Amino acid sequence: MSGMASDHSNSSQEEYIPHYLQKEDPFASKLSREADIIAGFYLTIIGILSTLGNGYVIFMSSKRKKKLRPAEIMTVNLAVCDLGISVVGKPFSIISFFSHRWMFGWIGCRWYGWAGFFFGCGSLITMTAVSLDRYLKICHLSYGTWLKRHHAFICLAIIWAYATFWATVPFAGVGSYAPEPFGTSCTLDWWLAQASVAGQAFVLSILFFCLLFPTVVIVFSYVKIILKVKSSTKEVAHYDTRIQNSHILEMKLTKVAMLICAGFLIAWIPYAVVSVWSAFGRPDSVPIEFSVVPTLLAKSAAMYNPIIYQVIDCKFACCRSGRLKAKSSLKKSR
Repeated sequence: MSGMASDHSNSSQEEYIPHYLQKEDPFASKLSREADIIAGFYLTIIGILSTLGNGYVIFMSSKRKKKLRPAEIMTVNLAVCDLGISVVGKPFSIISFFSHRWMFGWIGCRWYGWAGFFFGCGSLITMTAVSLDRYLKICHLSYGTWLKRHHAFICLAIIWAYATFWATVPFAGVGSYAPEPFGTSCTLDWWLAQASVAGQAFVLSILFFCLLFPTVVIVFSYVKIILKVKSSTKEVAHYDTRIQNSHILEMKLTKVAMLICAGFLIAWIPYAVVSVWSAFGRPDSVPIEFSVVPTLLAKSAAMYNPIIYQVIDCKFACCRSGRLKAKSSLKKSR
């Protein structure tokens, strides 16, 4: 009986046909027209806010480009990635949702999948680099004495090369980009894992190098930072004003980085879970109506970062003005 069961499972694995190779049109929307219109309006709002917010961050940073610290250069690169997702990717999906089908064929599908993965991977690896920078800057103080602007630009070159490599690997024949099950968007072909061992190796490599490993580095870095800050807060209070101000600025940059990473992971982890389930779970076990929700949530990640910048900047400015008022009142009383 067990042998018959295993033979049946093997045959079902071999007979599995991905949704985009079945007889029905892979680019026709599987959602209702009303749902597509709602998703289209949602992405339009997200795209406008993301474009304006990240464009504003880049514009303001360009005014003081020669004074940007290495961590701020990384933050600008993150805004560039988010702006790329909004400008290059979202118009394709917005038009398709309003049209109730993917309008750009297989070439457009592969381009959209590549662009989304390229900028998404660039964002995550940038956040990984920022978390390492924060960790070394706060937990290993000697690191801050040699990190210069040109080191940040070298790091940016590595980030873009890394994202380009992993986004282009599917075109080398070891993977692919394919339409989502709901039809109006495209992504990595997670369903290759259902077809062959090579497909499983491809999906596992993507998951490890472009999600799991960066996430582990980010979590490790910020856990160590939190522990270090708790143990060193009292020590910093005994230093002079210049060192205290430098510490406050470093903590501000760290808070920005932590919130950005948290927002990115919250937006993308549900999509990653659904993708892994689609790749290694029972074929076609994820309902189409359910699969679209994590996709839309992931597409909103590019909108959060400019909001985080502004909230932290306002809070930092308020705290700084409060300290200045307290010092002036103290001088008057003396």
